[in-house]
Amino acid sequence: MQNVSPRKHVIPFRSVIKWMVRLRRSPRAIAGGFALGTFIAFTPTMGVQFAIVLFLATLLNMNRPAALVTIWITNVATMAPIYTFNYWVGSLMWEGPSTADVYHVFADLAVQMMKLDGWEMLEQFKAVMNLSQEIIIPLIIGSILVGLIAAFIVYVASFAMLRYLLMRKHRKRILS
Repeated sequence: MQNVSPRKHVIPFRSVIKWMVRLRRSPRAIAGGFALGTFIAFTPTMGVQFAIVLFLATLLNMNRPAALVTIWITNVATMAPIYTFNYWVGSLMWEGPSTADVYHVFADLAVQMMKLDGWEMLEQFKAVMNLSQEIIIPLIIGSILVGLIAAFIVYVASFAMLRYLLMRKHRKRILS
């Protein structure tokens, strides 16, 4: 029987984390990329998130691979619950239809997007932007608020983790 180290279970994405640390970028740039991708993932820009993240990460000198990894938080399987939550947050500030009605709209939209080819990104974005004004305004407000909070949490957590991993690597190098 194969002996599996318990450490591999603690960090299931260990190879991805090692790859991110090996990128010759600062922890600040990598954490910034994670945060940027997280923020964009929570905005109703499905279909064009890839282009937005590449443009902004390049413009802001953030790590592009880290930003691209995190935009996949929203996809056709997660968009209904995430966008409904964002809508609910926004509806606390801007009145709109009931959250239950909006969830059904997003669930139907997800089914519609599943029928699209993965490369029909502009069509996916148009489908989201064709939502009624009563839904889109609270959705945008909530998405910005939730995205900012999530991005802040991701930035702080990933920056701390990356600094820890780099310091640990540096300590090992000194001891060797």
